Amino acid sequence: MSDFLQWPLIMKLTDNDFDLFGVPARFAQDRAQLDARWKALQSEVHPDRFASEGAAAQRVAMQWAIRVNEAYQRLKDPLRRGAYLCELQGAAIEAESNTAMPGAFLMQQMEWREALDEARTLEAVEALADDVSAAERRMQQQLGTLIDERQDWPAAAAQVRALMFVARFAADVDRRLDALGQ
Repeated sequence: MSDFLQWPLIMKLTDNDFDLFGVPARFAQDRAQLDARWKALQSEVHPDRFASEGAAAQRVAMQWAIRVNEAYQRLKDPLRRGAYLCELQGAAIEAESNTAMPGAFLMQQMEWREALDEARTLEAVEALADDVSAAERRMQQQLGTLIDERQDWPAAAAQVRALMFVARFAADVDRRLDALGQ
């Protein structure tokens, strides 16, 4: 029996990302461990490895490679990982339909938008980028607490939605930096 036929018996395409990667289902993750596991999984499932086993084996290997890559993309990104954990626990993010945010958060968003609109120098935009980055890190730490320590899934889902707003704004700041030559 080939290695290919034995390997899928160990894992299933339907395993959640954490099980697939053999890591605990929690927000805090070791990026180096995720990277190493991704490389190991890719070396096991790469379609070229099964070239001598025919087209069917290569198609299955391609499904596995896609599945591993999708899981890796979710697990390595804190925002996507947080959203995935919430979804696994039945706390839908509903970003398209639930945009309600606390007043203080919305005020901060408005202040940032105004600051970006008024920023005329590279230094001003860089300072705003630093502020947004620091806020994003704080919010990610709070998300980690909500998930890993409190298991407060509704609050975690709300935090994910807030982080989505911040990520979109950070992308706007990055575009402005690019336009200014950075």
